[in-house]
Amino acid sequence: MSRVIASFLMGSSLALQSGAIAPVMAQTSAYCRFNDALISQKESLRREAFGGNEGAKTRYQEIVRQHAQYLQQCRSRTWPRTQAIWLRLYPCDAKPGVLESVLDHIVNKGYNQIHVEVFFNSQVLLPENDNPTPWSSVVRSSGAEDVDLLAQAIAKGRERGLKVYAWAFTMNFGYNYGLLPDRQSAIARNGKGQNSLSYVEDGAQLFIDPYNRQAQSDYRQMTNAIATRRPDGMLFDYIRYPRGSGTASVAGNVQDLWIYSPASQQSLIQRGLNRQGQDLIRIFIEKGTITASDLAAVRSRYPNESTPNWQGRNTAASSLSALRSQLWTLSVAHAAQGVIDFLDMAARPFQNNGMQAGAVFFPTANQGVGQQGYDSRLQPWDRFSPALEWHPMAYAVCGSPNCIVEEVQRVVQLAPSQTKIVPALAGYWGRRDGNRPSLEEQMQALQRATPQIQAVSHFAYSWQEPQSDQARRFCEL
Repeated sequence: MSRVIASFLMGSSLALQSGAIAPVMAQTSAYCRFNDALISQKESLRREAFGGNEGAKTRYQEIVRQHAQYLQQCRSRTWPRTQAIWLRLYPCDAKPGVLESVLDHIVNKGYNQIHVEVFFNSQVLLPENDNPTPWSSVVRSSGAEDVDLLAQAIAKGRERGLKVYAWAFTMNFGYNYGLLPDRQSAIARNGKGQNSLSYVEDGAQLFIDPYNRQAQSDYRQMTNAIATRRPDGMLFDYIRYPRGSGTASVAGNVQDLWIYSPASQQSLIQRGLNRQGQDLIRIFIEKGTITASDLAAVRSRYPNESTPNWQGRNTAASSLSALRSQLWTLSVAHAAQGVIDFLDMAARPFQNNGMQAGAVFFPTANQGVGQQGYDSRLQPWDRFSPALEWHPMAYAVCGSPNCIVEEVQRVVQLAPSQTKIVPALAGYWGRRDGNRPSLEEQMQALQRATPQIQAVSHFAYSWQEPQSDQARRFCEL
């Protein structure tokens, strides 16, 4: 894909000591994890504080502040400087002390940044009484209409020395969006009449047409609302088209592309620079090809134009096969450009207000397949703005960290020199998961291969703490 778009347009120790509480001497272990004595003391105070003990509340707040200092000191001298974790919140996190427990546990494990999911599965992490979007609020319990879990996570996270990023699905608007009768034209469709609900195996991912103004407006409403909460940054996930299984994972002809919604089709046709060019583009996307008779008919309709023309066309190559190839190249580039433009639009409210914005992507999702095919996700991350943070999901599995490191190295090689790269790793501390190495193994290999990278994230809190995640997910507020 990069060739198309380009042509078209570990451990450290610290002595820990408390003042307002009983003196405790301790050390952080590798990756800035707190020791059991400090963890136990903080947890005991948290329970007492939220059990109504006012004295414990003061002591708990003090130890939270001290642990924030310890974390900052340790991370400042430990690779990586930023160690983040991906976190989904649930309605029960609004109960007194629950969110505090989650964030304390994250700090205890040496993390100094969290990525809080704010838009996923047709839900937004906004209060019901302050939700201007077409999606449901995560917290929908009676009496909790004003609960702002995102604002709470930002405030309580910062108290603990955590940077708090928001994290959102982007072009995947979720199943319920497809049920809205006035949003049907915003849904991405391919040339076979499919939308992504019938294309992706889980039947829950509904991708939109990035050229559609209603989809852009809906998403902008959500990002503007998130931006008013002033997170430290915003990460955009699902910046791509859907991927099917088997042969459906490759886009090999124009009808495989998700450009058949009205806005995308019209925008593609308008890339024609004259009437001949626009007519040939229309014929190509309708029929999947052009014939000699199509070319003759177009020239006959507009005899005053010397040759069909469109953006990026090499007019010196005028054979029928060359025109077909160039129309295919134009169509792929158009689809990919929609992804880039939608990301730029989404990131703008944050960049304009001094907050970070970042793109989450698969390192292999921008590659060609075979002679003229492309990965159907058409994720042109090598064309994303270097002003964004780049968060490659290095999830390759090969029994060793080698393939994970290779994915990150590919991103490093293709990224502009000033780009901040923050690899996302999947796995568990202290144990392998089948052929997936432990997080320690992955991080050690990554540090050796790319020591210039100073930030890493782990997917996800729900993986590391499945019991806590299940309890929080299914309890009632």
